[in-house]
Amino acid sequence: MTVPLNQAKAEFFRTLGHPVRIRVLELLQAGPLPVRDLLAEVDIEASNLSQQLAVLRRAGIVSATREGATVVYALSTPDVAELLVAARRILADLLAGQGELLAELRAEARR
Repeated sequence: MTVPLNQAKAEFFRTLGHPVRIRVLELLQAGPLPVRDLLAEVDIEASNLSQQLAVLRRAGIVSATREGATVVYALSTPDVAELLVAARRILADLLAGQGELLAELRAEARR
């Protein structure tokens, strides 16, 4: 039984609907990172990060490779990075009247 396209899209966006997952994807835009580097940048417990990475991996949004004892994560496709850039542009437009939030979004884009 196949899933209707609109349902598949909704599930995809639900997968993205967690702040930690978004932060991980933003970090991976710069390239693959080992779990230890992600953990250093994301202020959560290792077990919670592991759970969030598993959700992203099951959805096919990130991939994981093992390098010795280290697991390295990467975006599964550059399209994910493009989606995050598009989301940033949309939010900037929506928040144009809210100066402080707009300044924060723009600062984030420069990183």
